Amino acid sequence: MSTVNTALPLANRVAVITGASSGIGEATAELLAERGAKVALIARRADRLHALAERIEQRGGTALAVPTDVTDAEALGAAAARIAAELGTVDLLFNNAGVMLPSPVNEPRPDLWQRQIDLNITGLMNAIGAFTPQLLKAAADKGVADLVNTSSIAAVGVFANFAVYTGSKAFVSHATRNLRAELGPQNVRVSSIQPGIVTTELADHVTDDAARAWIDAQRAAYEVLESADVAEAVAYLAQQPSRVNLSEITIMPTAQV
Repeated sequence: MSTVNTALPLANRVAVITGASSGIGEATAELLAERGAKVALIARRADRLHALAERIEQRGGTALAVPTDVTDAEALGAAAARIAAELGTVDLLFNNAGVMLPSPVNEPRPDLWQRQIDLNITGLMNAIGAFTPQLLKAAADKGVADLVNTSSIAAVGVFANFAVYTGSKAFVSHATRNLRAELGPQNVRVSSIQPGIVTTELADHVTDDAARAWIDAQRAAYEVLESADVAEAVAYLAQQPSRVNLSEITIMPTAQV
């Protein structure tokens, strides 16, 4: 009978985290490494990734910085091959790269609309396409693998000026449900994390004054989530017995309506 190392419950796991250069991705990479996983870090900002990998290694973990733009499918394919060669077959993909750029539809900003579609939808599917073969191989060899996608309460919420963002997150949530039906029978657990308001860089990129004012008011009204709170949810999913798949986790600030 096999036993679980309670001190390192994710030992022997190989995890890929996209959007790892800050916020939820950074916190999740640190936590998964702390619990024993080898972590591959994907984002565009090479300096941030290398600094994170160095911190993880200084704490006794294993990390590989792989600067990559998830909107570039060819580059992601090369990253997937490199990670498999250097860390082993990936058995956990945390699809976390994303951007939030709200704007009123009567002031058209097709550049902002396209950026959200490219990163939140196309980037998500590029990563799934690049790493699913490894997830399936890991599931066949180990009995389980995990695909976790970052969605948002915006997937089901209604917020003025957020039409493209909320639509992109609705795609993430519903695509995740469909992927679970496709991959679950092959022992790949598929889950979505749907956070409420979190203290991350996401809001710092908002250029619309009304949307920024709304976000600032929410942050001032109650204690919002920290990135580490969401990281704990990702680790919790990965640490479940292989028979258990929590398909969706909604994690909210206690006082957020």
